Amino acid sequence: MFLKTFLFENAKAMERTIDNEIVIVGGGICGLATALALHRKKIKSLVLEKSDELRATGAAIIVQANGWHALDQLGVASTLRQTAFQIQGGKFMSLSEDEPKEVPFGINGEFRCLKRTDLIKAMANCLPQETIRTGCQVLSTELDLVTKYPQILLSNGSILRAKVVIGCDGVNSIVANMVTLHPTKLLRFSTCVARGFTKYQNGHQFPSEFVMMSRGQVQLGRIPMTDKLVYWFVTRLSTFQDSIISKDSALIRQSLMESMEGFPVHAMDMIRNCKLSSLHLTDLKYRPPWDLLLNRFSKGTIVVAGDAMHATGPFVAQGGSASIEDAIVLARCLAEKMSNKDAEVERNVVEEAFDKYAKERRMRIFWLSLNTFLVGKRLDTKSGIVRSLVLAIMFVLFRDPDGHSHYNCGTL
Repeated sequence: MFLKTFLFENAKAMERTIDNEIVIVGGGICGLATALALHRKKIKSLVLEKSDELRATGAAIIVQANGWHALDQLGVASTLRQTAFQIQGGKFMSLSEDEPKEVPFGINGEFRCLKRTDLIKAMANCLPQETIRTGCQVLSTELDLVTKYPQILLSNGSILRAKVVIGCDGVNSIVANMVTLHPTKLLRFSTCVARGFTKYQNGHQFPSEFVMMSRGQVQLGRIPMTDKLVYWFVTRLSTFQDSIISKDSALIRQSLMESMEGFPVHAMDMIRNCKLSSLHLTDLKYRPPWDLLLNRFSKGTIVVAGDAMHATGPFVAQGGSASIEDAIVLARCLAEKMSNKDAEVERNVVEEAFDKYAKERRMRIFWLSLNTFLVGKRLDTKSGIVRSLVLAIMFVLFRDPDGHSHYNCGTL
């Protein structure tokens, strides 16, 4: 466990009703980034995390140039740069029996792979001690009929009255259901992903490059993080047994080894010798990209960000960075409208800020979502015709593979 100083040991001793100005639901990457961005603008907030400690699932996160710009704005980039190599280039490797081949590719701008726990710690350590409250599971969010401000019902029976609620509570967001014009049904790709770390006690010999290997409908990605630690992920088609396999790290490893027949020996050894505690197998949920054009992202003084706003697959490695971008833009829009930091939060001011935030983010996350959707469908399908059609669309719309990393979310 870490960050004990941020724990409120007596959560059940809270008063029945507590007033707060700004409440952030979710203590993951997006929630902490939003709290830190607001803190940098001298705006207080309270983060509610349902777990008893801050934690990070998914092992690691790839951060490209746009994400590093956002982390620079939060003031944590210099610390995080010391934890991981900068990746200099990469290559695609097709392991097809008919025509094995390698295609090198360049990387423009900063590209590193971070431990999610390192990112969580770096942001949390920059926040005031009273900002984060763990062990607070949100059951519902609704508007008070009299004040028209949000009320948050917690699992321990407490009610938080807030002037502003920011939903950073992930794919299965409770807050998102409150703000959308119509409930968005999360869809699933046919592909699932396993992620993990492998530690080489005597050091590994891999160059500082991002390698993608592909055989049939199985893909392996490998990124060195330090001279001894390597992050990897495997995507394959989901099976009916995955719900059972995902609960047991040894079964996850066994299923990966079985699906990776024909991969190089060093790749198989990497999976075989991985840290079981780091292994995660998850299905991939997403919000259809067209919903991002039609749905609302706020209602009154309630707004969503991160996966609660734009859940996508991991195929273009931008989900985490996009969430941090959300935090920067959201905090900037609020600060511009709340010029007097000591003044009481006014509803119309907050609504104007959220409208500006939604306008700035909508097309950015639409194009990210559409790109991810197309890559996911290409991996899902067994049809050569469909795959060729998807590739043609991607060539027209996303000709620059590094295009998303050129985005600049601006300054705080």
